Amino acid sequence: MTILVTGAAGFLGNLLVKRLVAEEQPVRALVHSAAKAKIRLGEIADHIEIVPGDVTRADSLDVAMRGARAVIHTVAIALEKGGRTYESVNYEGTLNVLRAAEAAGVQRFINISQNGAKADLPYRFLASKGRAQAAVAGSTLAWTALRPSAIFGAQDEFFNTFARLLKITPLVFPLIDGGKAEFQPVSAHDVVEAALRCLDDDSTIGAELALGGPEVLTLGEIERRVLDATGSMRLLVPVPASLLRPVVALVQRLLPGSPVNTSLLELLAVPNIVPDNALVARFGLSPIPFAGEHIVYLRDNTLGDTLAKFFGNATVN
Repeated sequence: MTILVTGAAGFLGNLLVKRLVAEEQPVRALVHSAAKAKIRLGEIADHIEIVPGDVTRADSLDVAMRGARAVIHTVAIALEKGGRTYESVNYEGTLNVLRAAEAAGVQRFINISQNGAKADLPYRFLASKGRAQAAVAGSTLAWTALRPSAIFGAQDEFFNTFARLLKITPLVFPLIDGGKAEFQPVSAHDVVEAALRCLDDDSTIGAELALGGPEVLTLGEIERRVLDATGSMRLLVPVPASLLRPVVALVQRLLPGSPVNTSLLELLAVPNIVPDNALVARFGLSPIPFAGEHIVYLRDNTLGDTLAKFFGNATVN
């Protein structure tokens, strides 16, 4: 029976679809943007079933669910744009997917949640993901939740943003709050591996599994590795988040593809580390580090891509 991947043209979604195709699994790809799907899934379009749908519209999900034995739910937004809010996409969108899956008799549900997400947090992004996972846990489905730290990979938005900003910020580069915020970057390929292992591992049913890389890195260390990977030289200048907030708010209003918003800026106060890493403890994997050959993709960002992304919100990879 078919495996449905929601957000199949997204960063994590298209990697999941391609991996499932490589394993000759029957795949149905739920996509919101036909243009993005053509870019990211075009080469395997003959091997999958592409179904248009929008998680914020419950009536668009029934066709996608028919005959699906499992759902891997990846849809979420980190930046609010065009009226799509954390609450409408991350939370209510997940509710719509859950209800459609239950109605269709789906057997298995893998939810890509977020490390540190809790419904009662004052940070809207993490709260929306926390409420979504609470709904998953309260469903009748055989569910597993994966809670990754910051995910890196060729199409990521977080780490690529630093590489893109280097194209338009000569000489100096901001080190927000001195670069003290902590992350445990995890490879998209490791997250995909965990999701696929969970599909047929009943021992993970009802489990919330945190995923991280092999190292805890400060924001400062991450920025230095981005500089090294891109062959760039900048003077890193500590800047308080309080001074950046009005600048970010202005950029958020003016640029269709703003790389950050004030909500995400606030998250730098929340450590994004994984003390109990399921990649090691549960799956016995050696997580891929945010280093060396694994981050050479950061070099691929061009000035043209940067301008297209920031000023046109274009899909550039």
